[in-house]
Amino acid sequence: MSNVPQNMRQLRACLICCMVKNYDQFRRQGCDNCEDFLRLKGDPARIYDCTTSSFDGLMANMRPEQSWVAKYKGLHEYVKGVYAVNVTGRLSDEIADELESQGIRVISRE
Repeated sequence: MSNVPQNMRQLRACLICCMVKNYDQFRRQGCDNCEDFLRLKGDPARIYDCTTSSFDGLMANMRPEQSWVAKYKGLHEYVKGVYAVNVTGRLSDEIADELESQGIRVISRE
């Protein structure tokens, strides 16, 4: 499964959906849930702006549509994968404004 971290080094969590991957996976694949609008793939600066290395806990989301935890955390519409329980950090105002101008509602996961 490509959306599971391959190693525990340089783990980062998406500030929008909380998906956890290592830096290289975000660089090669982007975010499985948010790539259409975050455009992380191949953009190191964007990866650092839209992900964080500061998060607590990991949870495997294997059946998002059936998981009460996924529903409680607001992850039930996301792809299978590993997610942070809590993230620390926020998108910059510039990126948040860019997303909101595209009609994407930004909700802080802090």
